[in-house]
Amino acid sequence: IGGISGSQVGVLWGQLPHPCCPRCPPLATPVCGSMDIRNDVSQLQKLENCSIIEGNLQILLMFTTGAEDFRGLSFPRLLMITEYLLLFRVYGLESLRDLFPNLSVIRGTNLFFSYALVIFEMPHLRDVGLHSLGHVLRGSVRIERNQELCHLSTIDWGLLLPDAVDNTYIVGNKLAEECADVCPGILDVEKPCAQTSVNGQLDYRCWTSSYCQKVCPCGAGSACTAAGECCHAECLGGCGRPRDNRACVACRHFHFNGHCLPSCPPRTYEYEGWRCVTAEYCASLRKVSDNPRDASKFVIHQRQCLSECPSGYTRNESSIFCHKCEGLCPKECKVGTKTIDSTQAAQELGGCTLVEGNLIMNIRRGYNLASELQSSLGLIETITGFLKIKHSFALVSLSFFKNLKLIRGDSMVDGNYTLYVLDNQNLQQLWDWSHHVLSIPVGKMYFAFNPKLCLAEIYRMEEVTGTKGRQNKAEINPRTNGDRASCKTQTLRFISNVTESDRIFLKWERYRPPEYRDLLSFIVYYKESPFQNVSEYVGQDACGAQSWNVLDVELPLSSEQAPGVALLNLRPWTQYAIFVRAITLTTAEEGRNYGAQSEVVYIRTMPAAPTVPRDVISMSNSSSHIVVRWKPPTQRNGNITYYLVLWQQLAEDMELYVNDYCHKGLKLPTSSADTRFGDGDGPEVEQDAEERCCPCRPADGQLRMEGEAESFQKKFENFLHNSIIIPRTPKRRRDVVAITSPANASSAEPPAPSRAGGEPKPDFQIFEDKVVRDRAVLSRLRHFTEYRIDIHACNHAAHTVGCSAATFVFARTMPELQADNIPGNVTWEPAGKNSVLLRWEEPRNPNGLILKYEIKYSQMGMEAEKVMGVEMGLCGDRGGDGDGNGAGDRDGDEDGEGDGVVPPCPAVYMPDEWEVSRDKITVIRELGQGSFGMVYEGLALGLAAEGEETKVALKTVNELATMRERIEFLNEASVMKAFKCHHVVRLLGVVSQGQPALVIMELMTRGDLKSYLRSLRPDAENNPGLPPPSLKDMIQMAGEIADGMAYLNANKFVHRDLAARNCMVSEDFTVKIGDFGMTRDIYETDYYRKGGKGLLPVRWMSPEALKDGIFNTQSDVWSFGVVLWEIATLAEQPYQGMSNEQVLRFVMDNGVLERPENCPDKLHELMCLCWQQNPRQRPSFVQLLESIKDHMAPAFRTLSFFYSPENRRRGSGEPSDAETEQSPHEDEPPASPLPARKDRSPGRLPNGTA
Repeated sequence: IGGISGSQVGVLWGQLPHPCCPRCPPLATPVCGSMDIRNDVSQLQKLENCSIIEGNLQILLMFTTGAEDFRGLSFPRLLMITEYLLLFRVYGLESLRDLFPNLSVIRGTNLFFSYALVIFEMPHLRDVGLHSLGHVLRGSVRIERNQELCHLSTIDWGLLLPDAVDNTYIVGNKLAEECADVCPGILDVEKPCAQTSVNGQLDYRCWTSSYCQKVCPCGAGSACTAAGECCHAECLGGCGRPRDNRACVACRHFHFNGHCLPSCPPRTYEYEGWRCVTAEYCASLRKVSDNPRDASKFVIHQRQCLSECPSGYTRNESSIFCHKCEGLCPKECKVGTKTIDSTQAAQELGGCTLVEGNLIMNIRRGYNLASELQSSLGLIETITGFLKIKHSFALVSLSFFKNLKLIRGDSMVDGNYTLYVLDNQNLQQLWDWSHHVLSIPVGKMYFAFNPKLCLAEIYRMEEVTGTKGRQNKAEINPRTNGDRASCKTQTLRFISNVTESDRIFLKWERYRPPEYRDLLSFIVYYKESPFQNVSEYVGQDACGAQSWNVLDVELPLSSEQAPGVALLNLRPWTQYAIFVRAITLTTAEEGRNYGAQSEVVYIRTMPAAPTVPRDVISMSNSSSHIVVRWKPPTQRNGNITYYLVLWQQLAEDMELYVNDYCHKGLKLPTSSADTRFGDGDGPEVEQDAEERCCPCRPADGQLRMEGEAESFQKKFENFLHNSIIIPRTPKRRRDVVAITSPANASSAEPPAPSRAGGEPKPDFQIFEDKVVRDRAVLSRLRHFTEYRIDIHACNHAAHTVGCSAATFVFARTMPELQADNIPGNVTWEPAGKNSVLLRWEEPRNPNGLILKYEIKYSQMGMEAEKVMGVEMGLCGDRGGDGDGNGAGDRDGDEDGEGDGVVPPCPAVYMPDEWEVSRDKITVIRELGQGSFGMVYEGLALGLAAEGEETKVALKTVNELATMRERIEFLNEASVMKAFKCHHVVRLLGVVSQGQPALVIMELMTRGDLKSYLRSLRPDAENNPGLPPPSLKDMIQMAGEIADGMAYLNANKFVHRDLAARNCMVSEDFTVKIGDFGMTRDIYETDYYRKGGKGLLPVRWMSPEALKDGIFNTQSDVWSFGVVLWEIATLAEQPYQGMSNEQVLRFVMDNGVLERPENCPDKLHELMCLCWQQNPRQRPSFVQLLESIKDHMAPAFRTLSFFYSPENRRRGSGEPSDAETEQSPHEDEPPASPLPARKDRSPGRLPNGTA
């Protein structure tokens, strides 16, 4: 197959601005070759500058990644893929929306099993999200076994691939009933998406709840601008300007010099089906080949730039153009030394007339060989080197070399032989010499061990080729050619064998013929043999279908050394028949047959871990049971003794609370059985005799589809097993909880806190069972709950080789009929003229999440009932959950005509004693922008004393924030509720009722410490008229920060982001620990995204945090030393002049910051203590305060935590060993006030692959 490497691609688009990314720089070198991105998310950076992928894009096999790894990753330059896009088992990837926001065209010039887009087993993908994709020119779409994937029913695939929409294959994804598929504009005031009809159903079309699907009004297959104006007819995927062929995202036919054209201009040529290149560019390309000798130049034929001339055409060395051959088309093939061991290898020489090099024929098996070899090799006229025929048991004749006239002998076997024919058990004829002429001008011929080849045939060849007299009797041996009898006067005995799962090491006794020089080599014959009934001649037939595998073994260097061999690439737990034969030159002319051969022995390889169980299916037949079935693995590699089944409850998707089910209605998820379940897995329905009919024979089309599906599954399974997955034996037991990341992973990602704002994601217990059959019944499960079920196959050697990798399935139990009933009575009280306030208890153990309550009410004495919904999460009588509706309680005493209901809300964020009434808050002025929204200065009435106003800081959440973001905002602020320390900024209250939500904080009028320090620089424009801080001032700041950190440490909190920007300065110049990451994006440049991870403050991080992701009190102490450096330099950037990558390497290589200019000795000593490379040698914050307490202001004694009774009760205040050595991989990491990482992926079972 012709192609070019990435380094050979030149500038194609020119210097045009990106049509979908106006802010992107001009596309200088946008075309990349095929990409295979696996294992590591950092490999995605290869796509950074790619605008076109001329080939395929495969993203696969990332088992240790999480959602955070993909946040911020985006490749807006990528517009087109010329072949196919494949995604397979990439964990943590939730959408392609941000990854490829501008991918517009997939051309499908080469397909993956007839598909241009394949999304297979992506466990965390929630939506496809390719909202710019407008055209799939060839091939179809296959989206299968993605258990979280929604928004498939809202996509009109016919808009993308109008000619292949019937071939789309979308199965095994999340059921539409369980998805909240809402298109933009349905619930809001914005314009709704376009509607199209699919299978007679008119509906809105969108990729996600935020992005509509493009529907161009200009006609089928056309392209439009974002405003709906028609693009030029040659445009695909959209355009920047209407009716301009220079502003296309991609071209319908051909691209040249920034223009989209219906055909290539004069003196340019079509290349790869989509662009035009010059003759000079085509001449610079080289054909991609595994053999460097075959890396020929590209050619031009019929206005196309091709990797080689088509059949019937050729080119000469002085021209790039193909021309028609006169008669037989000469074709030179440079091969070096080529071994032909199959018809496929022979096909590589199809059409060759001159073979420049040597040919070795080693055909041991095959069918219809004569015609296959003649069609591939029949045109060869000249071989410039030698021809060697050896061990070709399937050859009867060499007449397939129909036109071979010359073996030139430029190179020879062993320096003497131009034709070498050795050990061909069925070779009977060379050529038909009455019709064939062959010349061998130099060199000799060698024939040995061709028992069916008559000597007369060889002597006739001597006369025809002109080699008579060159050979002696040893080179055409009369006893080993034409004599079927074997020379075997001695039996060789094996003296040792060592077996492994895929290899056998053999040694046999030494053999010494009368003339040791006559011993040439040994040949080992071996093959799979399930039964011990094999003879040496079985399988050595002409067709070669059951022929032995043959391995040449050179003689040992010393005649005293026992010969041996290693048989490699064997199948585990398989019996092999083996024998060895000595090859000698001794002939029967001397009256004795010298030779040796062993008896056939049988050896079985060792077992190995089996492959994964196949075709796992599940069904729930009650609210507490799930039945799982599977098929045995394709490669058992031993005797399967049991299957290990592990299951774990999955958390419900809290994002369901975001959707307004009261207005759009509730689609009910199901727990129906897999259609592939056969009889015997549940109660059967009795049928009448008339209803019991024979199954109809499937239609031919259905059989073809089933065959294609089975073929696809097999191909994908082979693909998986060829993708270097190392299975690991599951070691968790029944008392082990779920693991969300592998224990040996190293990451710079901060550990998820155990006490952070908001509820942490629950970890559910993992259960396991061993079963001996290919099915399991899981019992004692929770009703209407989703479970992940992993199945490992284990053979008799599982204790040494481990079980297989896991195959998994997701299943949901059936609902409990009475679980959604409202317990107790409904109470009410008047709530206005036309309203009543209803109260009720939540169902104690509902079927899944409660998404809404449905209230039916009517006026007394009237028959008509009104129904209204109360949505959970947005406002939050019958419980409406993920299953359906429960039974409500009816209270006959309700009265009034009002429609108003004020329902209680569930505990997502629950108001508590910190709640402040909104009418007590007055906003004065803006202070700045925070990460969630604006920050204001305001007044709060009654916080300190009744009727007294207090100046406060008011933090708000953005008006456009989702409900999830609003709850997150309140929960992050709630972390501060636990803190009560003078040197930690205090939370004063929360306003969660109504919009916008407010967090009331202690007002720190002088802002953050970083800005304050910079304002003290003499040349600062905002200098408040204060001098730079003295040593006493610096020590006072350091002590106040250390006191706040000592308080956090004493309460088992790790800050992880201590820096001057996160410390605040009050009106009286007191420095306090700030609000823990709630203003991170203000100083976004202080953070760095390492290897696709979350943003990290690398310039403040300790070496162990950078290397191993370890965050603890000692890493906070290191950061404190950097804060001291900031104080001394008036907030200069640490490691100024270094890039973030350089800082990473510098700190991990034991580098530290230089001493600031004019830095006092006392301050520098503190820095050095904090920057000890061994974390255990760093002082605690209490120890730091001990060293500077005498330099602190008198008020410090009465206000600080250091002098408080609480600290004295704790003793020295030094952290325990558990705190100093806490790692993110331990079961209970130290709690942290920073927000938890939002990893929505379910806890992973130890499936052996991650």
